[in-house]
Amino acid sequence: MNIFNTPIGWLSIEEENAQLIDVEFRQRKTSIKPSPTVLEKKVEQQLNQYFEGKNKDFNLPLNLSGTAFQQRVWKALQKIPYGQVKTYGQLAKELNSSARAVGNACRANPVPIVVPCHRIVAANGIGGFAGKTDGPVVERKRWLLKHEGVKY
Repeated sequence: MNIFNTPIGWLSIEEENAQLIDVEFRQRKTSIKPSPTVLEKKVEQQLNQYFEGKNKDFNLPLNLSGTAFQQRVWKALQKIPYGQVKTYGQLAKELNSSARAVGNACRANPVPIVVPCHRIVAANGIGGFAGKTDGPVVERKRWLLKHEGVKY
């Protein structure tokens, strides 16, 4: 696991068998491996480039653990272009599902930002993020959307 600081706080990244399996928001920096793997360095580099406005698409090997439905949602999220959003309902309609199911899959996303669940919003506002509907977590979502040029 590698931990590094970003404009929206500390992030930890974890890989397994040279595939990204987890990106997690941290309250503070905790212990870190002395030597990040090649993939962890690549993930950190691409995330830093994203935060600098130089990277709009991630090109990383992913191994995301989830149900078949969650996998469908996460693939659909990756098709939403930088700077654009869809509502939970719009994505649910595309997937022949419900908005609540889409929201639950977004909450279970193991690699936020890389799989851009922040680009899914409510029909009447910003919606939730990482299972929260207010507070600093939702402010991270607001920051990410603003960073991409979307006002919420």
